[in-house]
Amino acid sequence: MKIAIGNALVALTAGLAAIASVHAQYPTRTIRFIVPFAAGSGTDTVARLVQPQLSAALGQQVVIDNRPGAAGNLGAELAVKAPPDGYTLLMGNISHSISMTLYSKLRYDIVRDFAPVTSLAHGSFTLAAHPSLPARSVKELIAFAKRRPGEVNVATAGAALRLSAKMLDSMAGIQTTEVNYKSTPQAITAVISGETSIGFPATSSAIPYARSGKLRALAVTTPKRSSMAPDVPTLSESGVPGYDVTTWYGVLVPAGTSNEVIARLNGAVVNTLTHPAVKERFAQTDLEPVYSTPEQFGAYIRGEVAKWAKVIKVSGFKVE
Repeated sequence: MKIAIGNALVALTAGLAAIASVHAQYPTRTIRFIVPFAAGSGTDTVARLVQPQLSAALGQQVVIDNRPGAAGNLGAELAVKAPPDGYTLLMGNISHSISMTLYSKLRYDIVRDFAPVTSLAHGSFTLAAHPSLPARSVKELIAFAKRRPGEVNVATAGAALRLSAKMLDSMAGIQTTEVNYKSTPQAITAVISGETSIGFPATSSAIPYARSGKLRALAVTTPKRSSMAPDVPTLSESGVPGYDVTTWYGVLVPAGTSNEVIARLNGAVVNTLTHPAVKERFAQTDLEPVYSTPEQFGAYIRGEVAKWAKVIKVSGFKVE
């Protein structure tokens, strides 16, 4: 019996040593970074800002895998099925915290089924209008929409943009008609072409079009103005006091991923966000790099889930 126990202890020790060795060597192959939104979206932009330096920090290639659909839920469902070994990352964002309440049938739980690594960035959306719309400010838009209820079409794509539009209707006392698209690039194209009157593209995507005259930037959705467009007011200061939609992006891995691997990934992302080249790229956008510990990021996500649950309850908005 003593010999058997001794052999078992030796085997257990050897097994733990082997596992520790694997973690110490991580990563040893290509890492897939699932971006659950289309190429060209705000979420995709963040991923591509950090991808080159993140690959360098980890010593392995990080490949972006765009899997758009169902407000980011299809990509999350794919990621949650992956082995918890650190070789599949998910770009989480505001839509995932909203979906927890918005969708009655969700095949994942962003808190239970994923382990947080770190936040990446915060940013804003821009209430943008087609130049043909006779409104050069939020107040003029509200007045126009009140005179013609239901005639202002708003392009949306994903939970965050849909709820942004619902919040505008509720808080401004207007009635717009939602036109939902499969991806944010399609939604912004709809506003540029005049297919819809207004939309809520990511500020980093909207401002270049506004500068070229293809869009009219009326306001940003965050409590403070964007560093990318300091001349564009906030919705809160433009006649919709208290309006606040701050979009966030961060890295998640399937639950069950070891603490050692999470720590390695966290360190690599922090290294990436503080790298001069990456900081310079972020400075050219609306996005503010924000890194955190896994614990801090987890607490932030839980807070976002609770926040949006209250907003959705008040709005009465629900998706089956």
